Amino acid sequence: MTARAKKLLSYLLKFGILVFAAWYIYQRILKNHDNIVNFERLVAHVTYNKVLFTLIAVVLLMVVNWVLESLKWWHLTRRLSPMSVWKAIEAVFCGLTWAVFTPNRIGEYGGRVMFLPNRKRIHGVFAMAVGSFGQNVITNVLGAAASVWFLYTFIHPKDWIMVGAAVVAAVVMATMLTFYFNIQWMVSLLNRVKFLHKYHRFFDIMGTYKTTQLLNIMWFCLARFITFTFQYYLIIHLLIPQIPLYQLSLLMFVFFFIQSAIPSLDLIDIGVRSITADRLFSYVTDQHIAVVVAFSLIYITNMIIPAVLGSIFVFKLKFFDRNS
Repeated sequence: MTARAKKLLSYLLKFGILVFAAWYIYQRILKNHDNIVNFERLVAHVTYNKVLFTLIAVVLLMVVNWVLESLKWWHLTRRLSPMSVWKAIEAVFCGLTWAVFTPNRIGEYGGRVMFLPNRKRIHGVFAMAVGSFGQNVITNVLGAAASVWFLYTFIHPKDWIMVGAAVVAAVVMATMLTFYFNIQWMVSLLNRVKFLHKYHRFFDIMGTYKTTQLLNIMWFCLARFITFTFQYYLIIHLLIPQIPLYQLSLLMFVFFFIQSAIPSLDLIDIGVRSITADRLFSYVTDQHIAVVVAFSLIYITNMIIPAVLGSIFVFKLKFFDRNS
């Protein structure tokens, strides 16, 4: 298959996902008259002040979320090149602008590392990979544990399946934590690949982070995880206060776990997220429209608004300045 054919197929797949998401939301959620009636009854009891205060809190938490990510990026790049906290914030928001238009947010790497000196940009990609790995560890460890709870509470599989799921979850959790705190193993594996060995000067940076530094990075990751989980809690509790906090939180852990495994393009991710959230929360509520509204609102707040703000910093990039 030629490169042009692969590109065409990629666009067709993305368009197909977008069409399917739109069809699902319309047919299964918006077209259902009962869903609309239920939602109208629900929002009739929500006061203006509650909505205003909740939205302000969600936006403030968005700022906290990305400032935490900026501090993590600042911490990761200290061994590469001195960077102020404000410059780290600019880099993160610029990366978000690039991420919106690229699959799996891969453009976020390019947007951030452009704020590093030219000779350190490739190193910066691997430094950012350490931070992303730490975030994935938190998502997968908590998500795997919550998935066991979800199976036991709502699916009720046979005992042997339940035991197998618990064992798999434990293995996933142990493997993720072991590899993260021994990330030099990954560097050793990369060095054993012949055609990669000559590039070792770029990815060796990953092996230089000590356990204490990796633990500090993970604290940033955990703080971010708690922050955006609380964002979802505020919006969902505003619309569907009947869901207990523990159930809502654990369902969110499962949601993040599933989302981390689904490849998508950020521009159409809102549809994929809505479908996933609706299927998960259907076990605890029949307020399908409220779930879609809540998840769409958080997505717009956490991704679209920062991406728009980040476009300001794109003009500060120096693409061809080799002396930077």
